Amino acid sequence: MIGWTSLWINGRILVSPELNRRRALVVLGKIDEILSWEQAKEHERDERFVELGEYLCEVRAGQYWRLENLKSFDEFLEKRFPESRRKAYYLMAIHEHLTRVPKRQLHEVGWSKATELIKVARRDGGEFDCATWLHKAKELPKEDFKRAVECHLTGKETEPWEIVYFKLYKSQLPVVEQALETAALMLGSDKSRGYCLEMICADFLAGAALENGRSEQDTGCRSSSSKSFVNSDRAVSAERRQDE
Repeated sequence: MIGWTSLWINGRILVSPELNRRRALVVLGKIDEILSWEQAKEHERDERFVELGEYLCEVRAGQYWRLENLKSFDEFLEKRFPESRRKAYYLMAIHEHLTRVPKRQLHEVGWSKATELIKVARRDGGEFDCATWLHKAKELPKEDFKRAVECHLTGKETEPWEIVYFKLYKSQLPVVEQALETAALMLGSDKSRGYCLEMICADFLAGAALENGRSEQDTGCRSSSSKSFVNSDRAVSAERRQDE
């Protein structure tokens, strides 16, 4: 028993499968065919991402990478996906976790939305509502669909965000840091620095509006005083003419 059980790990057999050279050549050729179109036609791989993910899974299961005298599947991915192996693993996850979604419909939603569907499928397991999420993927724009997935996973509503870059001199940093730390103490340590900055700006705008209101009020008072003075001077002048 010990001898048999030692051949398994995480549900996968440790003994290398017999290499099917003919099938390996076909699958590796298909992968190279799909990837070779990437430079000429950027959209081609996105159109055939379902097929590519399926072939990659077969290469890993059958250890077809041995046909090229490579040491591991990771080395195979490093050779085929020099820029990022992560996308390859995403494509494989689409094939493994979205088995209930017809391939044609996966093609319709595209690979980037399919990667979001994986998150929901992993989370919900057997309760994954395939039809509802496919409908959302087709109808919603990409960013809106990502927010819907994030809300489903975290239970929190999210809103669009943007990273803002601007330059600060080193002499300015202490003032900015102190202002953010003070705002965090007043608003609560759980608030983000972005929220603290928003409150600092809102406080500044409120102060500026109040100051502007006072200035207009002072200008109005001075104008009224000037008008009263002019009217009074005119009345005195008129009385003097009558006396003359």
